[in-house]
Amino acid sequence: MLAIIIQLVAGAIGGNAAGAVLKNQSLGGLGNTIAGVVGGGLGGQILAMMSTAAPVAADAAATAGSGMGLASIVGSLVAGGVGGGVLMAVAGVLKGMMAK
Repeated sequence: MLAIIIQLVAGAIGGNAAGAVLKNQSLGGLGNTIAGVVGGGLGGQILAMMSTAAPVAADAAATAGSGMGLASIVGSLVAGGVGGGVLMAVAGVLKGMMAK
């Protein structure tokens, strides 16, 4: 459950960061946040599916005793942030295409 929360928060941050960088594709503050949260969740789920298919030994060892290791936390942050930024950018491009 903690990994999902991390992914959603990182997605919101990633969506807003992408909106700040890509001003022409920005969806506004709320739109960037919503797209980022959805993208963060999707990015986290994709990472989870990939790590289930090919688990990393160090990550598996770290999570065995503590419930969630540093590698899992960093992976959730990266996957959520990237997923949020990518989905916000794609949504911004689609919005621009529809406006024309």
